Amino acid sequence: MSLCEDSGPLALNRQLCFALYAASRAVTRAYQPMLQDLGITYPQYLVLLVLWERDTEEGGDAGTSVGALGERLMLDSGTLTPLLKRMEQRGLLERRRASRDERVTLVSITDAGRALEPRARAWVEQQLDASAVSRQEVEQLHRQLWQFLEKLGGSG
Repeated sequence: MSLCEDSGPLALNRQLCFALYAASRAVTRAYQPMLQDLGITYPQYLVLLVLWERDTEEGGDAGTSVGALGERLMLDSGTLTPLLKRMEQRGLLERRRASRDERVTLVSITDAGRALEPRARAWVEQQLDASAVSRQEVEQLHRQLWQFLEKLGGSG
C-alpha cells in the first residue's frame, strides 16, 4: 500500500496506527503454522519466550512472578492469569506461591514447555533465512519500533 499525497491526514493509508495494526496481524498470521505445530496460541508463545529466556538466564527452576511476567509482556494480571492457567493445564508451566510472600505467584517452565523451544527456534531461523526481508532490515525495524514505543511511554 502506498501513501497518497493528496488523500488528507485522516486517510486510512496515512495512519501509523493502521500500518502497525496491519503489520502486527500479518506477522502473527505468518507465525500460525508454527503455533499450530506446537499446539499453542500466540499469547502462549509470548509467555514461553519469556520463560525460555528466564530459564536460560537463571539456570532453571527459580521461576518468575506473575507480576514480572505481566510487566514484561505488557499484560495485566486479569489477562495473564487465565492464560497461565490454560498453559498449566497443558503441562507447559507450573504456578506456585512464593515461600517468602504467599501473595506472589511464581511461574516456572516445565520439561514439556522446554521441549517446544528447539522447534520454535528452528522454525524462526528457517523463516528468517527464507524471508524476502533481510535480517538487517528486521533488526533495524525492531530497534526503531522499540525506540518508538519507548518515546510513547509504553515500553513497560
